[in-house]
Amino acid sequence: MTEDRSAANATAVPAARVLVIDDEPQIRKFLDISLRAQGYAVDSADTGEAGLAALATHGADLVILDLGLPDRDGHEVLHELRQWSSVPVILLTVRSSEAEKVAALDAGGNDYVTKPFGVQELMARVRALLRAHAAQDDGAPAGFDDGRLQVDLARREVRLDGEPLALTRKEYALLALLLRHAGRVVTQPQLLRELWGPTHQHDTHYLRILVGKLRHKLGDDAAAPRYIATEPGVGLRFIDRH
Repeated sequence: MTEDRSAANATAVPAARVLVIDDEPQIRKFLDISLRAQGYAVDSADTGEAGLAALATHGADLVILDLGLPDRDGHEVLHELRQWSSVPVILLTVRSSEAEKVAALDAGGNDYVTKPFGVQELMARVRALLRAHAAQDDGAPAGFDDGRLQVDLARREVRLDGEPLALTRKEYALLALLLRHAGRVVTQPQLLRELWGPTHQHDTHYLRILVGKLRHKLGDDAAAPRYIATEPGVGLRFIDRH
């Protein structure tokens, strides 16, 4: 029995490592306890410089970055991090400005959580980003199947309850774009740029109409979404519950 346990331990997958960069000791302690309870390894830093140094020295599978740091603005830390790392980044912010959130996501953030936040929501977003990043690293084919909705991006096929679902070219393009970033917020400017081109980045009514039609065909409820969640004033997120 002892030999069997040793063999199992030898092949165990290492725990995902999360780096928390936040200047508030209470937040760092709270996140350290919460993340370790979920089985993650945790590193912490209280300044932007210390966080960048920890990432460069020890690496991480995901970074939780507070935008309000004492030594350097969080946007600046994110910009420097993105020069040499593609690690997923969840932004923590007390700032309610939608424009600021959009700017941070467009600058390379993968998702954001507004303080004060619920730990279950944050853990769900951590899991979704780690899954999405692992799938990219493994070269896994993009697609989705929850038993009700099946999407095969390679074949450009969509089925709902086993029946082919007729989508327009734009509806399919929106669904495919959100699926390729499952679990992540895709900002309105990015969606408009990808779907209609750079001259339409302010035509948000185009997007509002399109997502309404797509939700209707998917049988999705905007008030209690199963597939497409709206981050008000910021963008859309495909809900990854796998």
